[in-house]
Amino acid sequence: MDKALIAMSGGVDSSVAAALMKKAGYDCIGVTMKLHGESAEVCSERSCCTEKDAEDARGVCFKLGMKYYVFNFTGDFEKEVINRFVSAYETGCTPNPCIDCNRYMKFDRLFRRGEELGCKYIVTGHYARVEFDEKSGRWLLKKSLNAQKDQSYVLYSLTQEQLAHVKFPLGEFTDKEQVRALAQELDLVNADKKDSQDICFVPDGDYVGFIRKYTGKEYPEGDFIGINGEILGRHKGIICYTIGQRKGFGLSFPQPMYVSAKNPAENTVTLAPESELYKTELRARDFNWISLAEPPKAPVRVSARTRYHAKEAEASVWTEEDGTVVVRFDEPQRAIASGQAVVLYDGDVVVGGGTIVGF
Repeated sequence: MDKALIAMSGGVDSSVAAALMKKAGYDCIGVTMKLHGESAEVCSERSCCTEKDAEDARGVCFKLGMKYYVFNFTGDFEKEVINRFVSAYETGCTPNPCIDCNRYMKFDRLFRRGEELGCKYIVTGHYARVEFDEKSGRWLLKKSLNAQKDQSYVLYSLTQEQLAHVKFPLGEFTDKEQVRALAQELDLVNADKKDSQDICFVPDGDYVGFIRKYTGKEYPEGDFIGINGEILGRHKGIICYTIGQRKGFGLSFPQPMYVSAKNPAENTVTLAPESELYKTELRARDFNWISLAEPPKAPVRVSARTRYHAKEAEASVWTEEDGTVVVRFDEPQRAIASGQAVVLYDGDVVVGGGTIVGF
């Protein structure tokens, strides 16, 4: 009987994933990752790291007859997720901590801990699918059958070795209500629990307040400037603004103005009309190719997503000699931000993804 390590957040999705693996005949171990030293201070009711969440996960494991452990990864989480999050804002980028958590925590630290315990598979409640393609001899990451819940975007960093040893049981469900109905049928304690929404370590979504408290720094005021370099006013610190932001400037203009660029070296934030937010090309690094064995040197047609909930856009992609990946869109795309991920698709198959570094 193959052993499976189930990453359990205390929510209904990971609980149903555990139940499905148990039903399929796997020897399952439930695990909650302790990611914060002071969970009561950094977690809100809408996040996924409260003591109640751990209690719910433990209760589900007891109900299903599974062993349950809590692994303390607080040091790793601070290094690989929180510090990267803070650094991104300090350097003018827009981070996605969920991607880093999946990459460095669930499918690295937890993956290796599962190997130590003799587990063949790591299982999560993500909405995505994994298949082996006989023709190419490669493992494929595919979109969930539930398009509204699809999480393939935040999983693009999965390697071939990892894909061979992960399972996403919920990827085959077409509706979240099917998952809740199964949880109710199994009489799980969290069948009606609301989905987590916040970044787990940022209370009430106030990321600026979190960064200031975490670093102990005061981020100096600087100039708002126009696209020609003219000074428009004073900003409250470069970490307070994101690309595409429209409000919160304390200034009045004859037309709507948006954050179009940030320059940490000069401590300036550029404001511009919405037309300046559109770009036809981006450059990305740290790219992970999944469906392709080699990075394409000549243009390949794909659809691309530049934010988690953004619509896919038709594009061409190729790799330059230095390894930089260039994505050129058929139509200009709005508010592309350095630090975010660009993820490429061929239908429901993830071609690959990487970090946006420029335009």
